[in-house]
Amino acid sequence: MDLQLKNRLALVSGSTAGIGHAIAHSLAAEGARVIVNGRTQAAVAAAVAAIEAATGNRPLGFAGDLSQAEVAEALVRQHPGIEILVNNLGIFEAKPFEDIPDADWQRFFDVNVLSGVRLARLVLPAMKAANWGRVIFISSESAIQIPAEMVHYGMTKTAQLAVSRGLAESLAGTGITVNSVLPGPTRSRGVNDFVEQVSNGKSFAEFETEFFEKVRPTSLIKRFSTPEEVAALVTYVASPLASATTGAALRVDGGTTKSAF
Repeated sequence: MDLQLKNRLALVSGSTAGIGHAIAHSLAAEGARVIVNGRTQAAVAAAVAAIEAATGNRPLGFAGDLSQAEVAEALVRQHPGIEILVNNLGIFEAKPFEDIPDADWQRFFDVNVLSGVRLARLVLPAMKAANWGRVIFISSESAIQIPAEMVHYGMTKTAQLAVSRGLAESLAGTGITVNSVLPGPTRSRGVNDFVEQVSNGKSFAEFETEFFEKVRPTSLIKRFSTPEEVAALVTYVASPLASATTGAALRVDGGTTKSAF
């Protein structure tokens, strides 16, 4: 299927690894001009080279922390006319509620929520001028089922749903769509690092089995999703073919959310 993404300019924040990297790779494979973003030039250069080697389409690169206002503004000045914005930048950690200080709540909000709000605000003028655009927030099933082990993270994922729906409402009647995509537990780099910290010597397969028995027992696939499985949905939603999909919270969570709606 031709997703009609050739030469579309797309920014994927936090795209040097994990889900973001898979999304950038998938968009580049469809012919989009992808801006790969990470905090360091070395990580960006490595991601750009890997995507070019795999797809034959060389992405653009931008190194910088997009949770900082001045960095986001510099990116949009350098790359005007962004048509597809994928707000993937995010952080997470497991921490007991009573051990989460004010500074952590603020940091999680700034990185996971405000960075996407700011980028959307910056790219919308060009999208409105073209009467076409895609804004996608990478939320999480944790937005619906707040995890007791990281309430501050769940809060930010729920906030993304509110922003996404509200922004879609504000753009009613235009050619710009706004959606959230909700991955479930996914085997990204962050998850691999987390498993190493808490597995107590177990293999990943052993940890995975125990995790889906005890921590996410509602999963229907009983395994971690892959970043590529998430990226496939995001790439479709970013395409012109998804023009009737807006204001939606789209789950790619392996059935973890115990609801059909």
